[in-house]
Amino acid sequence: MSETNERISKIVGDHDVVLFMKGTPLFPQCGFSSRAVAILDHCGVAYDSVDVLQDSEIRQGIKSYSDWPTIPQLYVKGEFVGGSDIMMEMYEAGELQQLMNEKQVAKAE
Repeated sequence: MSETNERISKIVGDHDVVLFMKGTPLFPQCGFSSRAVAILDHCGVAYDSVDVLQDSEIRQGIKSYSDWPTIPQLYVKGEFVGGSDIMMEMYEAGELQQLMNEKQVAKAE
């Protein structure tokens, strides 16, 4: 496993919910990242984020780590959930909230 994959694995393992995104939750740098943040905020869960624009190794590495070509990427309890479109579909169907409840994800404070 590469050093970058190990770093990503540690980030994913250390946080219940982590969003790899462009920018930060307060200042998203693309529309898809902005939408992903809005969805998580609506779910009311605590989450961490990684700004891939600050680390080119993570930015490229996350794509091979998940075998998913786009950013943002959401992980819940170590499991890859998907990108912005999948998050939106799951949210609209009530599946994202259900997943957060099943995984006993902490609520945002």
